[in-house]
Amino acid sequence: MSVTIKTPLQQDKMRVAGRLAADVLDMIGDYVKPGVTTVELDRICHEYITTVQDAIPAPLNYRGFPKSICTSVNHVVCHGIPGDKTLKSGDAINIDITIIKEGFHGDTSRMFFVGKPNIQASRLSTIAFESMWLGIQELAPGKRLGDIGAAVQKHVESHRFSVVREYCGHGIGEMFHEDPQVLHYGKRGTGLELREGMTLTVEPMVNAGKANVRLLPDGWTVVTKDHSLSAQWEHTCLVTGDGFEVLTLGANDRN
Repeated sequence: MSVTIKTPLQQDKMRVAGRLAADVLDMIGDYVKPGVTTVELDRICHEYITTVQDAIPAPLNYRGFPKSICTSVNHVVCHGIPGDKTLKSGDAINIDITIIKEGFHGDTSRMFFVGKPNIQASRLSTIAFESMWLGIQELAPGKRLGDIGAAVQKHVESHRFSVVREYCGHGIGEMFHEDPQVLHYGKRGTGLELREGMTLTVEPMVNAGKANVRLLPDGWTVVTKDHSLSAQWEHTCLVTGDGFEVLTLGANDRN
């Protein structure tokens, strides 16, 4: 697979898909309360995506994934499958949304807290959020993928947290996962050179403990090996002529 450069028309379609994905996260936040199950959050999102947005939830049946969204709670790093787990006060949950509209994907995730977060979970989420933005700010023609990873890694490790190595960001467009892989660690000046028209995700997974993870027997759910908390934020971005455009901003962050 090669890196795809999006035409102006394709970029417009990516903007639509990105905005719709962000709208789902804007909508679902009010439902993240003690007592709700993650499968109920999945049902609400599925109905909103398919009925209100007339779009397609990309995760559903993707390589066998059984649900329409990913819900990763506490020590789950990514790809948590919605189920009968009931959320309780103090839980931290990452909700990951990817939709398809007119053949193009929008992919974004946010951290939500059930009730009042504990101090460590709040701090971990903040550092993950800041590191995502530091990575995004490296996007520009002529910059390299290693610049993104280096910015993320430096910030995370300066706060004595760790960056997950096995899972990363990716190119995105008509395919859910395209080249290139976007690592969240690395060295400046290394890796693929960024070009105007590329669309990719920046989505660092940050652990409170060590970076090691393990895959559960369901073949999807990834957890921290030491059972420490994990946090993640994600945006889909476009490399523009003079920098970047974030395609998945929530309504409160749009101009």
